[in-house]
Amino acid sequence: MSEHRRRSPNPDGDQGPQGNRADGGRPYAYGSPPDGAPVYGGDRAGAAPRAGAARATAQQPRLTRAEMRRQGQKAGAKGGAAEGPGRGARGGKGGGPGKPGKKRFIDYPRFGKTGVRRWIPSWKLQLSVFLLFFGTGVALVGAAFAFTEVPNLNAAVERQNNIYYWADGTEMTRQGDTNRQVVGLGDISKDLQNAAISIENASFWNDAGIDPKGIARAVYNMASGGETQGGSTITQQYVKNAYLSQDQTLTRKAKELIITLKVNQEKGKPEILTGYLNTSWFGRGATGAQAAAQAYYGVPAKDLNLCQSAMLAGLLKGASYYDPSIAANKTRSVNRWNEVLDRMVVTGAITKERRAECKEFPMPLEKKVSASMNGQVSYMVELANKYVMAKDKNITEAALGRGGYQIYTTFQRDKVDALKKSVDDFRAETLDEVKRPDNDRFVQVGAASVLPGDGAIVAIYGGDGVEKGHHTDNADTFGIPVGSTFKPFVLAAAMQDGVQTETGEDGKPKRINADSRYLADDKSEIRGLDGKPVLGDDKKPYRQKNSGNSKPGYVTLRKAMEQSYNVPFVQLGQDVGTKKVGELAERMGLRKESLADSSTISFPLGTSTPSAIRMASAYGVFAARGVQVDPYSVVKVVHQGAEQKQFTKPTPTPVLEQAVADNVTDVLVNVAKNGTGTKTNALNRPIAGKTGTTDKGMSAWWVGYTPSLVTSVGMWREEPGKPGLLTLNGTAKKDEIHGGDFPTDIFTRYMKTILNGQPKENFPKPEEIGEQVDSSGAPSTASPTPTATETVAVPSPTTIEPTAPTVPTEAPPSEKPSEKPTEKPTETKDPCLVPGFCPTPSATPSTKPTGRPTGRPTTSTSPSTSTSPSDTASPGGGAGNNGVAQLG
Repeated sequence: MSEHRRRSPNPDGDQGPQGNRADGGRPYAYGSPPDGAPVYGGDRAGAAPRAGAARATAQQPRLTRAEMRRQGQKAGAKGGAAEGPGRGARGGKGGGPGKPGKKRFIDYPRFGKTGVRRWIPSWKLQLSVFLLFFGTGVALVGAAFAFTEVPNLNAAVERQNNIYYWADGTEMTRQGDTNRQVVGLGDISKDLQNAAISIENASFWNDAGIDPKGIARAVYNMASGGETQGGSTITQQYVKNAYLSQDQTLTRKAKELIITLKVNQEKGKPEILTGYLNTSWFGRGATGAQAAAQAYYGVPAKDLNLCQSAMLAGLLKGASYYDPSIAANKTRSVNRWNEVLDRMVVTGAITKERRAECKEFPMPLEKKVSASMNGQVSYMVELANKYVMAKDKNITEAALGRGGYQIYTTFQRDKVDALKKSVDDFRAETLDEVKRPDNDRFVQVGAASVLPGDGAIVAIYGGDGVEKGHHTDNADTFGIPVGSTFKPFVLAAAMQDGVQTETGEDGKPKRINADSRYLADDKSEIRGLDGKPVLGDDKKPYRQKNSGNSKPGYVTLRKAMEQSYNVPFVQLGQDVGTKKVGELAERMGLRKESLADSSTISFPLGTSTPSAIRMASAYGVFAARGVQVDPYSVVKVVHQGAEQKQFTKPTPTPVLEQAVADNVTDVLVNVAKNGTGTKTNALNRPIAGKTGTTDKGMSAWWVGYTPSLVTSVGMWREEPGKPGLLTLNGTAKKDEIHGGDFPTDIFTRYMKTILNGQPKENFPKPEEIGEQVDSSGAPSTASPTPTATETVAVPSPTTIEPTAPTVPTEAPPSEKPSEKPTEKPTETKDPCLVPGFCPTPSATPSTKPTGRPTGRPTTSTSPSTSTSPSDTASPGGGAGNNGVAQLG
């Protein structure tokens, strides 16, 4: 019935059937209301009147149903509040909350709402909260803007020295001679001004000084742990260079934003550009355009021409990365120079006609260094700086240029001096650049000593010194093939991972030991896992060449390492899997970018080009009995009295089983004692190591160690400023240069000095490991396993005679007729290192059988039989060639 019906004329509110209704007229069952039901218009018979209830009188009319419902809800709410939470509008459970006794300032949770709606703020509350936070934020920004002062420019850009310390804490050198001159904008070439604006901030003259997108990107990267980035506008870079530290934190970023806005407001654009060009880092110790113009071209900044200006503007992105005086940077620098000039055309700074005037790249003057950086010091400082910047991305080259750092290195002065003296003595006694300029000039040496199990680089030899025009650190140079010094990694992989030609009881490749026998005959076929010959570039069976024409038959891997035969290790690489060899070498510390393509057949022969530091570090795994530690050169960095936290020692990581490392060391001890490293016998103490030689004498290596020190020595010839290796053959009147010659000589001289008076250290006796797993075709023997120095010289039906004319190759000294009863073994060179010698297998077997067919068929001589690729080598050809003439 309608809520607007006429009210009942009953003035007495009687308790008859009509009065006992709670729903506006329907009688209760049995003539009385249920428990808890409200009674409207009067009280139940016999019940006390409710507190606060209006007494029914003749003047109080009967309520409509809507009024009764509202009154019932109020009563139920009060009842629910009194009875506890959860009571409904009618006193039951599950209803909404009651009206608070006093009006709340913030109506939350919301009154009169139930369920989810009770917890959803009203639009008024949301708007109020937004306005509150927005207003607070504006007030804070305003306060920060008002109270943040722009620091004094001269005090902010004042340069300090960086101090470098030896490992014992004594001072090594100081770097950071002041090279900064502030000049006016009129004293800076207009071309340099336009070049900097075009490449760094084309909208400089019109923007507000900040780049919101760049700031948001930088904040996101910092918050997510990504690579940090700086401001992208010239104003932001000026503020960062001149007024702030290089810390990449949200606090510094906020401060940078505020100061940028104030600088943009207080200073005009010409003044900002002047400050930017006077505080930017250009490398070579030069802060500002005037110092840079003098350092690179020997002229004032106002006299820079267009081509020179474009080169200097390119340095703003990273001076150490684009300085063309560094050989590795030349191509990048030229590309950057062209990019700057092209941008100047796009922005209208120059015309295409003026752009065409810059045809030849303007090479800068030779870099000048202070006397305190002579000798090996400059290379050690450079290596330490690289490590510092790699460990802490906040420390940039510009930050180091401003100075204020105390850098504590790992270099031990006595070892550095001894290593340099060893190289100098070798040069003085062996080379004569005046009498033999065609052969004895441009001989380069790079060497490094690393503590095994720790990783500390205690000594390096980087070159003749910057004072003699040699700026590249040879100890940290990639691009020189390491030759046979790579073979121990192949043997370690075979001992650790096993050979796929046989499987053990567990179904895994069978692990082998050093007494396993492999064919070592010159020009032997190399077979894949399916037993078929691996094909070379000419689609004919590939045959590996040794140095010389010897055919010793099947020899143990110990003997193969001793004499540095190539054939056994190329075949072993196929049996293990060259990919596994590469992965192990990487785990042992060689950088992936320095490793050659592991799919090439000759990968085990050292076509890779690691640095001397990395080779010493990788051999340190053998000396440390399987534990790898990354090499490092800095132990502590202090900046303005605060020690930086990032410079903790690298974490040791086991990568080889101890027994594997010890067995490889045992094999390498035999190399030093009886093989290609016999020069080290002069030390009269246990030495382990391996020689390395590349074909045509392009490089020669020795990596040797005691239980407590690993040292690598690399040698090659290269004319400064002209990338590309020259042959070592003919140096010091020697027809051929091997790793067992000059590099081992330098190592021995060095170790004599630093080990003088030191007790002898013995290597641990290796535990037995693996099994004797002979390659296919090896004859069965009833005799005991060959000893460490024994060669199983049995005629092999698999020996293949070449049918095509071969290029005569002089046999190593050990194979030449001699009246002496014994001769020093000379290692086998790696002919694959000449362009065209590293063919890639034509196909990879789709299945890997558990064993290769026993016995190899005798190959008859026929025109179709392929000879060693060395017989037909041509510069630049051959798949898999690592390119010994290319620096990387």
